[in-house]
Amino acid sequence: MSISQLFESGTQKRNVLHFAAIANMALIDGILNEAEEQMLIRFSRKLNISAEQYKEILHNISSYPLPNVSLIKERFEYIYELFCMIYADHEIGTLEMHLIHKYAIGIGFEEHLAEQLIE
Repeated sequence: MSISQLFESGTQKRNVLHFAAIANMALIDGILNEAEEQMLIRFSRKLNISAEQYKEILHNISSYPLPNVSLIKERFEYIYELFCMIYADHEIGTLEMHLIHKYAIGIGFEEHLAEQLIE
């Protein structure tokens, strides 16, 4: 396996973890409405999540808990990395912003700091 393959594997693993965390936020109320489902499909495309991975993650969402990020530096890295991936197409919708906000809180940012980061 080449170094580039190792990097791609690591990047894909992070994409899956980010997607699963976002899916967790969407499913927090136990229901995935049509708007949330469309948004998850859009996120899956942006994060290069295959249809099989998408189904597996949603079917086994409890197997993908939010990452336990204790250091503030790691939290900033997680949210920055997610923004870079999500904003790669220069588009972020209202529902996406809402879920990113929930994600920021889920990984440990306080409400007011999460709002400032999103803005």
